[in-house]
Amino acid sequence: MADTVGVDYFAVYSADEAYTLVSSISNDADLFIMGMVEGDAIPWAIENGIEFCVHDRYRLDQTLRCAKRLGVKAKVHIEAETGMHRTGFASSELPVVIERINANAEHFDVIGLFTHFAGAESLVNDARVQGQAKKFSVVREEFLNKNIEPRYAHQACSAVMMNYPESIDGMARVGIMQYGFWPNQETWVRYSKATGIAKDPLRRLISWKSRVMAITKVGAGEFVGYGSSCAAQQDMRVAVVPVGYSHGFDRGLSNTGRVLVRGQLAPVVGIVNMNAICVDVTDIEGAQRGDEVVLIGEQDGQRISVSSFSEMSEQLNYEMLTRLPRDIPRIITD
Repeated sequence: MADTVGVDYFAVYSADEAYTLVSSISNDADLFIMGMVEGDAIPWAIENGIEFCVHDRYRLDQTLRCAKRLGVKAKVHIEAETGMHRTGFASSELPVVIERINANAEHFDVIGLFTHFAGAESLVNDARVQGQAKKFSVVREEFLNKNIEPRYAHQACSAVMMNYPESIDGMARVGIMQYGFWPNQETWVRYSKATGIAKDPLRRLISWKSRVMAITKVGAGEFVGYGSSCAAQQDMRVAVVPVGYSHGFDRGLSNTGRVLVRGQLAPVVGIVNMNAICVDVTDIEGAQRGDEVVLIGEQDGQRISVSSFSEMSEQLNYEMLTRLPRDIPRIITD
């Protein structure tokens, strides 16, 4: 766990994730819920000193009522809408929000003021991002002028941190980069050009492995798996691997995906099933039941990256990583 190596501030999306994390962390880390926190979750968060996002009047009113009833200050981050058009207080709403907070200062601890940038990983969105940054500066001044000084004014995600480092202001919401992945290839190229660093400094923190469950023979002209999408052009040896689309191995990888077996690329043949894939090991000498199969990662000098995996299935890095179900066993290594 990250808390064992000194991480003392965590952000999650929802209250249920926060509830799970509270029982897992071993230090006195701060915890911030950036998204969904409703109903009973609000008094729970307040009572446990958990920070959470307030992005509209409904949640602001709920928070105030709960804080008054509990006699405990609510630790909140106020979200400003600057151009993402998803959640957050519009500029026209901010005077009322500020007045409400100041009138009930004994019930609010404004930890943060924040916004989300729309597409900072791509230069094509530069004008929009720059416009959002200017709007956020105005919002921040509005709060400061009314004597509300949040501990953090944050707007930087992984992409913003690398492409707009001037936007880092005491806090950055590092997401995908904490796992050793760039938001996209463009962000790495821009960073490399700006710094002169030619070698990727990030270390990937995930690999995905399984094992050959069975070996079967398929005669020339016979079909592999469901339907007729793959006909054997010659006698084949096919390895069955117990991973399928229920595990996040996208069905779009049917007849196009690759895995590593004995340090060699083995193509996916036939349709990706719910719980299994078939791979061609005809030319991989000695391939047998129990052999390690690498879906993402390295094996004997060969490598399948998350980005290459994603490109084959037309998934984003984020999409592919978040589709790995929680019930796939995790093994933590040094």
